[in-house]
Amino acid sequence: MERINQIMEHPVYRYHMQRIEEAEQNRIFCRHGLEHALDVARIMYIQVLENHISYKKDLIYAAALLHDIGRSEQYERQIPHHEAGAGIAAVILEECGFEREEIDRITEAIRTHRNETAGEPASLNELLYHADKLSRNCFACKAQKECYWEPEKRNQIIKD
Repeated sequence: MERINQIMEHPVYRYHMQRIEEAEQNRIFCRHGLEHALDVARIMYIQVLENHISYKKDLIYAAALLHDIGRSEQYERQIPHHEAGAGIAAVILEECGFEREEIDRITEAIRTHRNETAGEPASLNELLYHADKLSRNCFACKAQKECYWEPEKRNQIIKD
């Protein structure tokens, strides 16, 4: 997990995460900080283990840690976070020793994590999409009435 620790210490990662935290400090809805990213990583890893899918742990954690990194650009420049995030992630991943194939795979997952794709269920894209959604505890949210998520997308029960 050395490369994951390098991501978390990377100055570009820290800069964008700080900007996200500042932008969301009064947000009543779900936030997009480190806690959310780690929840997504752990859910992805559980899915991989339970379904006997072959992904390296650091590939999963890198995708999860970086999937919302573009939120800072969305808040400040109205650039969709999945698009901005893929570019930011590519720089960080390269400087943290990830290979070109890994970078391409992770940035594609980040770029497509907002929409369920028609890809294979075991793809990194699908794992990230589903883990991102499963990480939200809508059933315990104090802002349920104000939430813009469609009711059928909300997690009203704990799912396996």
